[in-house]
Amino acid sequence: MNLNSEEILTIVNNAIEEKKGHNITSLDIKEISLIADYFVICHGNSEPQVKAIAEEVKKSVEKGNGNIKRMEGYDTARWVLIDIGDVIVHVFHREDREYYNIERLWSDAKVVENV
Repeated sequence: MNLNSEEILTIVNNAIEEKKGHNITSLDIKEISLIADYFVICHGNSEPQVKAIAEEVKKSVEKGNGNIKRMEGYDTARWVLIDIGDVIVHVFHREDREYYNIERLWSDAKVVENV
């Protein structure tokens, strides 16, 4: 059974909340980009928390029969990118999230309320 992007989004948001990720922002980018349907952006306050969030997202998606296509940045735990196909998750360290401010880059996207 393949999960649709909304189901993946729900799983991802729940996993981030489970590990106390901060300032979870889900952006609907379907109308402005071909790379994915949604970006999910959050942050942790330490490298161990960033790793814990990323691990929980991976574990939860796989438990739901989803497929992690790629995960980058896990070793340094400053900006972990998790590619789940139609959903791309960005788990930042708080300082790096403030620095990169990718929400500003995607300001044309609609913010999705918690699903």
